[in-house]
Amino acid sequence: MHVLVLGAAAGGGFPQWNCNCSLCRGLREGRIDATPRTQSSIAISSDGERWLLCNASPDIRAQLAANPELHPRRIPRDSGISGVLLVDAQIDHATGLLSLREGCPFDVWCTPNVHQDLSSGFPLFTMLEHWGGLAWRPIAIDEAHQEAEFEVPACPGLAFTAVALTSNAPPYSPRRGAPTPGDNIGLLIEDRARGTRLFYAPGLGRLDERVRGFLRQANCVLVDGTLWHDDELIRAGVGQATGTDMGHLALAGSGGLLEALGELPRSTRRVLIHINNTNPLLDERSPERAVLDETGIEVAFDGMRLEI
Repeated sequence: MHVLVLGAAAGGGFPQWNCNCSLCRGLREGRIDATPRTQSSIAISSDGERWLLCNASPDIRAQLAANPELHPRRIPRDSGISGVLLVDAQIDHATGLLSLREGCPFDVWCTPNVHQDLSSGFPLFTMLEHWGGLAWRPIAIDEAHQEAEFEVPACPGLAFTAVALTSNAPPYSPRRGAPTPGDNIGLLIEDRARGTRLFYAPGLGRLDERVRGFLRQANCVLVDGTLWHDDELIRAGVGQATGTDMGHLALAGSGGLLEALGELPRSTRRVLIHINNTNPLLDERSPERAVLDETGIEVAFDGMRLEI
């Protein structure tokens, strides 16, 4: 299984265009050792030729330009992208579909909740009908949080399992503040030929034993690293929302994601993605980054390539 990290930052990217926090300012002025990142998205392939785009960020055009595997190379109008899968309906994971309109119709895999939000509050499915439309491929999640295994034709040999996660619905959803199964999913992706598994969850608001079980099954986990502290935006003076409010489990503290990652087998590759511009781990000389280095936890960056 081939994985391209197209973008590793949370919404707004790093540095965020209107943010003057110490990290964004430090990067612009060259005072910290840090790397710019675009908004979160990955691409997955079983053959290195056909790619499934997992989330379509607002930075998709620059991300495609930076990854030759996704360039057109067979016919006059072409792309390495053979489909799109959305793990939620958040604006930083779906807006890029507008920039892909010249390639419509696209197959788009998502849950009924996501399809509803992207057909009403943020009606991308409706808008893009004018360019050939998006062909919805439903991902089933029931009220009991049952996981649904499915296949994607663009990725032969890979088996996808959708895992309902506790997070939050987007602000334009009628379920904002009261999410239901299907508003946010993780993916367990198995390479059947190699017997290897990736667990991908860029939005993870709470850990329960069911989700911990999926983490333990994976050879590599690529998971939510949005915030170091739950009240990080407040500490930085850039907002009042907590990680809990936004549906993201903080890394540090009792019950934080770092604890769960530390309980995984030593052989599990652990990589953080969807890093907010306020997260101190972005400063590669910070104490927080030293903690990750000591424990063997990696931080995703744009252009990172994983073979699983």
